[in-house]
Amino acid sequence: MKDQQWRWSSLERKCLYLLQQCTNTSPRSLLQIHAFVLRNALETNLNLLTKFITTCSSSSSSPSQLIKHARRVFDQQPNRHDTFLCNAIIRAHIAESSESFALYRNLRRMGFEPDGYTFTALAKSCGLDGARLEGEEIHCHAVKTGLCLDLYVSTAFVDMYVKFGRMGCARKMFDEMTERNRVSWTVLICGYARAGDMGGARRLFDEMPERDSAAFNALIDGYVKVGEMGLARSLFDEMRDRNVVSWTSMIYGYCHRGDVGAAKSLFDSMPKKDLVSWNVMIGGYCQNKQPREAVRLFHEMQSRHWVHEFVERKKLDKLTNIYTALVDMYAKCGEITKARKLFDEMPEKETASWNALINGFAVNGHGKEALEVFSEMQRGKYEPNNITFLSVLSACNHCGLVEGGRFWFKKMKNFGLIPKIEHYGCMVDLLGRAGCLEEAEKLIKSMPYDVNGIILSSFLFACGYYEDVTRANKILELAVNLEPWNDGNYVILRNLYARKRRWSDADDIKSLMRKNQADKEVGCSFIEVDGRMKEFVAGDRMHTSMELQSWKHMMGQVPCSVAKV
Repeated sequence: MKDQQWRWSSLERKCLYLLQQCTNTSPRSLLQIHAFVLRNALETNLNLLTKFITTCSSSSSSPSQLIKHARRVFDQQPNRHDTFLCNAIIRAHIAESSESFALYRNLRRMGFEPDGYTFTALAKSCGLDGARLEGEEIHCHAVKTGLCLDLYVSTAFVDMYVKFGRMGCARKMFDEMTERNRVSWTVLICGYARAGDMGGARRLFDEMPERDSAAFNALIDGYVKVGEMGLARSLFDEMRDRNVVSWTSMIYGYCHRGDVGAAKSLFDSMPKKDLVSWNVMIGGYCQNKQPREAVRLFHEMQSRHWVHEFVERKKLDKLTNIYTALVDMYAKCGEITKARKLFDEMPEKETASWNALINGFAVNGHGKEALEVFSEMQRGKYEPNNITFLSVLSACNHCGLVEGGRFWFKKMKNFGLIPKIEHYGCMVDLLGRAGCLEEAEKLIKSMPYDVNGIILSSFLFACGYYEDVTRANKILELAVNLEPWNDGNYVILRNLYARKRRWSDADDIKSLMRKNQADKEVGCSFIEVDGRMKEFVAGDRMHTSMELQSWKHMMGQVPCSVAKV
C-alpha cells in the first residue's frame, strides 16, 4: 500500500486529502470532489474510488442521497471485482439488508470473492434489519468458505443471532469460536441481559477474562431493568472506568424504584453530564410526583449556557453535528428563537439539523413555523426521514391541519419511508381532535402494528370530548387490558357518563378503578413570584396569602409566571 501511494500523482494525493476532510461536509462538496476526479481522469484509481464510496456512506449529511450516487458510480465501473471496492459498496447499504444481500448475490455471479470484511458487514446488516433467512444463508456461505472461523466474522454472527433473539444459536456460535475478544464476550452478555436472563449474563460476565466498561454497563443495565438495584450498585462500585452511560443507568434505576434521593446524589456526583442524564433526572422527579424539584432542575439546566460557551471556546461550533445538538438543546429548553438564530448561522446543514428545528417549533406550539421550515428543507433538496415526518405530523396536530396531516402521512411512501407506530399515533391524535372518530378508528384497525396504550388513551380522550359513549366504552375495555393502572382512561369515561347524567355507570367506573388499584392523581400547579415557587394542589386552601399577589400580578403590579404540571 505504501509503494502504491508513493506512485500516486499530486492530483490523486490532493483528492485523497479532500476526501479525508469530508467527514461532516455537505453533499455538494462531495459531488464537487467527484467532478474533480472525473475531470482529471482519476476514476481508474480503485483505492481513491473506494475512499469516495466510503466517504459518501459515512457522511451525516443526506446519507441516502449520497449512497444512491455512490451506487451509480460503482455500477458504471468496468472492473467491479476488487474486494475493497465491493466491500465498500456493500457496507454503504448496511442499513438495508435486502439491498446489501441482493448486491452481494449479483457480485458473486460476477466472480467476486468475499473476505472477512464482507461477511462482517452482511451479518451486521441482517441483524439490524431482522432478516433471519438472509442471515442464515450468509452464515452458511461463511461456513462453506471457511471464513466463519475468523474472530471478527464469528463475533458478527454472534451479534446477529443476539439481535434475532436466538440466544441458543448465539451461544453455540460463541462456544465454537477458537479465539474470542472482549467484544465477543460483551455481545453475548448484552444478549442475555436483553432477554432477561440475568443468571446467564452474570455467569458469562464472571467467566470473562478481561472486563471493560461496555461489559459492566450491559450487566448494570440488565439488573436495573429487572429491579435488582443492589446487584447493579455493587457492580457500579466495582467499576474503575465509569462513563456517562454507567451513571445514567444507575440514576434511571433509582428513579424508577422511587429512590429519588439516591438518584440525585449520584447525579450531583457525576463528573460529566449530558442531555440524557439531565432528562433522566428531571423525568425521575416527574415520575415520583415532585414537580417543583423537576422544574427547579430544568431551570438549572436551562441556565447552563456553559455548554454553548464550551463549544465556542474549543472551536467546535463549526462542526455540523455540534451545531445540530445546540439547536436541539435550545429548542428543548423552550428558547426557540435562539435555536432558529443558531440554525441560520450554520455554515452547512444536514437532515438532522432540519429535524431539530422542525421538531423544536412543533413541540413549542409553533406549528405553522415548523411547516414553513419543512418547506425550506425541501427547497434546499435535503431528503426527509422518519423523524422529519414525525415532526411535521406533530406540527399539523398543533395547528389542527387535518388535510395537511393526511397529505404528508400518505406522502411518506413517495420518499421511500414506511410509517412507524409513532406516525400512526400522531395521525390518530390529529383525526381524533378534529372529530374524525370513524376515520381514526379505521386507521387504528389498519395499522400493521399492535396498538399501544398511548394511542388508545389519545383516541379515548377524543371520544370523550365528542361524547361518543359507545366508542369510548369499547376503547376503555382495550385500554384497561393494556394499562389497568392508567387512571386517566377511567376518568375520561367517568366524566362522560357524568355529563350524560348516567350516575350508575359513573359509579361502575369508580368501582373498576378501585378494583384495578388505579388511583386518581391530584392535579397540581405551581406559581413563581419574585423567584420563589409555591405549589398548589386541587382543592388546596392553604395558600390564601398568595391570592392577593396573584391578583396584583393580573393587574400588572407583580411579575409572576405560572406553569402547570
